[in-house]
Amino acid sequence: MSYELTSFEKEMESILLEMQQQLQGKIAETDQDFRNVVGASGIKDSIDLATDDMAAKKMEAISKVDSNRLKAVEQALIRIKNGKYGICAQCGKRIPEGRLRALPYALLCMDCKSRNENH
Repeated sequence: MSYELTSFEKEMESILLEMQQQLQGKIAETDQDFRNVVGASGIKDSIDLATDDMAAKKMEAISKVDSNRLKAVEQALIRIKNGKYGICAQCGKRIPEGRLRALPYALLCMDCKSRNENH
């Protein structure tokens, strides 16, 4: 027997799928930019090399943040399919719709999130 999605879950699934698509595109674009910086040839002085290194590190950091966000979005989509979306992974309580609208891939309710940040 399959799980019937609520209208809210359908709405969030649509938003998450859009986020997934945008993040995949952004990661692919950043990856190509990274290859262009790393693969650029020619004679460069130390300032050019330092600038390229900083650009490469910045792109790598952006890509890592986007990759982590993409994983969170994909996990949220799995939770929707499994009927576990909107349930705090730590305490098991419902995550308020307002929090999910602000952060559709939220894994924790605000109480648990606050507790984790304070430790």
